[in-house]
Amino acid sequence: MKQENHKLTSGVVHLQRVQKSKLNQARVLRKNMTVAEKILWERLRRKQVLGIKFRRQQIIEGFIVDFFCHMVKLVIETDGEIHNSAEQKKLDLYRREVFRLRGLAEMRFTNNEVLHNIDRVVNIIKEFVAETIKT
Repeated sequence: MKQENHKLTSGVVHLQRVQKSKLNQARVLRKNMTVAEKILWERLRRKQVLGIKFRRQQIIEGFIVDFFCHMVKLVIETDGEIHNSAEQKKLDLYRREVFRLRGLAEMRFTNNEVLHNIDRVVNIIKEFVAETIKT
């Protein structure tokens, strides 16, 4: 039975090797989420988006992403001001390419979008999920 389960997974989460320090870092980030992350998490958790499960502070290819849905292979990031720096923009592009090569889609929202227009953010996510499930 276990082998059959592995056939159904992309291995993005279940088959990766993760350093203990990354696991600890992800735990710390879960305990110290930003205000925007907390607001978005309240709308994603407990399968509130079309019955699908999201994880928070998920490790993927050595990166810790804010939110991840394995079922639709979606990474969601909430971006603060640091993402405006040239260095961070380069890293974000690199991460996006790593995720793309793994067959993952990525959505990025600014903290301001989440803080001031959470309904719009959730609707964009719902539209993506609905379209992905349909295909």
